[in-house]
Amino acid sequence: MTGMIEVRNLCKTFVTSEANVEALHDISLSIQAGDIYGIIGMSGAGKSTLVRCLNFLERPTSGTVEIEGSDLGMLSEAQLREKRREIAMIFQHFNLLMQKNVIDNICFPLVIGGMKKRDARNRAEELLEIVGLTEKAKAYPAQLSGGQKQRVAIARALAANPKILLCDEATSALDPRTTQSILQLLKEINREYGITIVIITHEMSVVREICSHVAIIGEGHLVEQGRVFDIFSHPKTAEAKELILKGGGTERRTLEGHQKELMKGKCCIRIVFSVNSSFEPVIANMVLKFGQPINILKADTKNVEGIARGEMILSLPDDRDMQEDMKTYLTERGLAVEEVNGYVD
Repeated sequence: MTGMIEVRNLCKTFVTSEANVEALHDISLSIQAGDIYGIIGMSGAGKSTLVRCLNFLERPTSGTVEIEGSDLGMLSEAQLREKRREIAMIFQHFNLLMQKNVIDNICFPLVIGGMKKRDARNRAEELLEIVGLTEKAKAYPAQLSGGQKQRVAIARALAANPKILLCDEATSALDPRTTQSILQLLKEINREYGITIVIITHEMSVVREICSHVAIIGEGHLVEQGRVFDIFSHPKTAEAKELILKGGGTERRTLEGHQKELMKGKCCIRIVFSVNSSFEPVIANMVLKFGQPINILKADTKNVEGIARGEMILSLPDDRDMQEDMKTYLTERGLAVEEVNGYVD
């Protein structure tokens, strides 16, 4: 099935006087209409370059980007400008015009695009209601909180009725509570208006909270992609495990020094509870069955695709046969099980 956005074999090389820097190498992905799609990676991975290639603010060195079957590389400059009207963008630092009040910030791109001022103002008032800022119409950006500024930026991005909304680290400058409110707003916009949303972030919590699918970028390469729950449950690559198990920045958690020493050479596994398995005291039953204590290194609940999912990291007994039997026991009860030796520190 052809997606709303199709990226095929995309490469981007920046040529400088000192060296050629390959920012992206052979990226291929498909984003379906109406998806909320995450692109995640650590700083410098190339994810922001990738999102700028999606609307040809950066032209790929090779490869193609298609929007609804239209190859952006084959469009004239006039056609490309017209196509970009369907692709809105919001940023980490809001990019509002500080000398204009809120309603004029929203009206500005509409008037520049040829809309009559009265019609632009009516549209801006509708959008302010959508983002919950009707009472801030006459306020200036300096008088707004970070979350309010981002809501204005979202309203402005929606002004031209885009089909796609690109969000480049749109919550990175916000505190956790404000981030939650912005993510909730984006989910509502996606649900109510069917806008395809692409979220660029280094925060796994954002991807888990809002995205249905995710692509993980590492050093310019696409290292893993799929449904968020599948990758959360069974990360295959080192980059995915780093982002999920250590949180990728703001959620990073480490064991204390003495715990690290205790865990050296131990068999550690990560388990993720399904909806069904969460109703059974699986660990307690396993301890009773095998007659061996289990060391719980970490236990947490995470919101994945709107559903609370429990996860634990366990240290198993030293006996290798018993380790395998315990893994089988957990798998048979519907838990996702993977070894995480080296990722508990």
